[in-house]
Formats: sequence, structure tokens, C-alpha cells
Amino acid sequence: MSGPTPAFWQERFEKQETRWDRGGPSPGLLAWLDSGALKPCRIAVPGCGGGWEVAELARRGFEVIGLDYTEAAVARARALLQEQGLRAEVVQADVLTHTPQRPFDAIYEQTCLCAVHPDHWTTYAAQLHQWLQPDGVLWAMFMQRPRPEAVEQGLIEGPPYHCDINAMRALFPSRQWSWPKPPYTQVPHPSLMHELAVRLPRLPG
Repeated sequence: MSGPTPAFWQERFEKQETRWDRGGPSPGLLAWLDSGALKPCRIAVPGCGGGWEVAELARRGFEVIGLDYTEAAVARARALLQEQGLRAEVVQADVLTHTPQRPFDAIYEQTCLCAVHPDHWTTYAAQLHQWLQPDGVLWAMFMQRPRPEAVEQGLIEGPPYHCDINAMRALFPSRQWSWPKPPYTQVPHPSLMHELAVRLPRLPG
């Protein structure tokens, strides 16, 4: 399998090498929640990591299922929920093969896509489409991490992998997803990068 393995991510957590972890929920998610754009529903958080977003959604009354295929991440997310007296389900699973018990109303995609090798992006995108109700919504934070080696030589550098917006348009095509008009909100990232916040309603069919 191309890209990082569960062992790779397990080591990152064990060594506390989790620079992507903000130490709290994403400001992009908070903006959607505080504005009322994202309302309580059944929601999935793939690649939930330490669980900050899972906890915040649970605090606000969502039925949340966090998924991560790294044992240490799942343990950390569950511990966070317990510490804060919150209830949510955290499942150790591979997002490329996982099948939920029933569809979701929404998916919050933040750091999963950019951690998955591009060889598997089409599989992951198809999974997200299948996980959602016909009128469900994908709330996506597309990581912007261009590297000179990728631009000049075509190298695939990551994680995090650069989620170029043109590639995202191809990965989540307009025949399946309703794209809003740009520009998209930039969400600062602690690793001197930024994400583009995009709300993608799933089209019926």
C-alpha cells in the first residue's frame, strides 16, 4: 500500500510528533458551528486523531462517530472524551474499507485526506460519497501545502499531501457534489500552512 502505514502514525503519536494537532478544535469548524451553518446531526470525523473536533461536536449535541486507524489516536480521543465528560463513538478503522452501520447526515473532513497517499484519494472520495445520506453534506478543510519539488519535478511529497483545489474539483466532481463559488475561506494552520474551508452538499443519485 502506498503512503504512511498505521505503524508510521502510531510512532508519531508515541513520540509526541503531532505538529498538526492544534491542541483544540479547528477554528474553521468553530466558525461553521458558531454561525449556525453546521447544526446538530449524525456526523462522521474520519482521521479524527486526538479527538478535539469529536469532543467539540459532542459538546454541541451532535451524534458523532470518530474514526482513525491508529490505536494511539483512538486511545487519545477516547481519553479526551472521558476527561471532558462527553459521549461519542470512536472507532479504530481503515477509512478506505470501513462501512458504517447507517449513513451520515454530514462528514467533517479535516486532516484525513491530506494524510492519505494520493494513490488512494479516489477510493477515499468514493467512500465519503457512499457514507452520506443523499442530501448529506461534506464539510471539508482542504490542506494547502505546495512544495517546490512537487511543482518542479512532479514528486509526491507528504504527508501532509497538498490538496490542490483543481485536484479537489476533479476528486469531488460537480456531477456528485455542489461546489460553492470561490474564493474560499482560509483557515490558518499551526504548521505555517493553511486550509481552504469548503462546504460540499452531496447531490442525489
